Amino acid sequence: MLAARFHVETRFVHMAKNIPTTLPGTSPPEAAQTLLALLHAQGEVARLSERDQLFSSLLDSVNAVLWAFDWETRQVLYVSPAYERIFGRPASLVLADYNEWRDSIYPDDLEFAERSLAQVLLKGSVEDREYRILNADGQLRWLSDKCYINQQHEGDRVIIVGIAEDITEKKQLEGELQRLATTDVLTQSSNRRHFFECAQQAFDSAREDGTPLAFLLLDIDDFKRINDSYGHQEGDQVLQHIADSGKAVLRRGDLFGRIGGEEFAAVFPGCNTQVAEQIAERLQRQIQRLSFNHGEQTYGVTVSQGLTGLTEEDVALDSLYARADAAMYQAKRQGKNQIVRG
Repeated sequence: MLAARFHVETRFVHMAKNIPTTLPGTSPPEAAQTLLALLHAQGEVARLSERDQLFSSLLDSVNAVLWAFDWETRQVLYVSPAYERIFGRPASLVLADYNEWRDSIYPDDLEFAERSLAQVLLKGSVEDREYRILNADGQLRWLSDKCYINQQHEGDRVIIVGIAEDITEKKQLEGELQRLATTDVLTQSSNRRHFFECAQQAFDSAREDGTPLAFLLLDIDDFKRINDSYGHQEGDQVLQHIADSGKAVLRRGDLFGRIGGEEFAAVFPGCNTQVAEQIAERLQRQIQRLSFNHGEQTYGVTVSQGLTGLTEEDVALDSLYARADAAMYQAKRQGKNQIVRG
């Protein structure tokens, strides 16, 4: 394009040399004026073309959808090239029917996406919109979709413009960091800090609502002997299987985590001690069925459990923890492999 422009301008310059010069103070001949106008126009066209190419290149490289939407007619007026990459659908479809975008929104997020879009009419801008979409391949993608109202004067068409950025990788990283911060790496159950944070929330809710709550502690019997006899790698496998047993037996909404070396804990919201004891008994039987092999040796494991329930006198979670801990050690003293209520 630049070579062609140079060729044309060179030809015009050559033509200009053949135009008679004018005396100082006189106007150029009409042909010269026309030529100068053509040169100026040709240069402006070339500059506009270069600018358009640069703008198109920038739009192609941005991993975000620039869009414009007519609020009254519910029509998408413009989407940038990133729409086809992120949504996996032709831009022509969404330009023809706004429901192409709307129907791509993950069902659980649709109500929020529509309500937050409408808020731009009141606020002028909305910058905290994050919702999920399903692209044409069925992949779940996260969008950060900021939008602004573009209305210069009262009575003008209400045009909403926005930029929808694909933040899927950011969300995945946040999720992974959250998982690492709250999960015991070895057993993939809640770590001590996260368990007690959730347990405190459950305790506060139970106190406020006047609902039952049960707290359980369990400790693997003779775990040191397992490590000493078979090695720490074998001990790690035992811990992982105990955690798997807890996840398999506990109900949805129950809390379970590893809070110490070989010590686990559970909280049962909305559950009295009688029902919680039944769950603890199922967990006891599940663990007793576990079988481990080390070389030609086969061995099993047992746990001692201490269980307690929320009372009117309990003003802090520590009270339940202390009673469950005392009951668990009583189970140890009474022969292990049993449940004691405290």
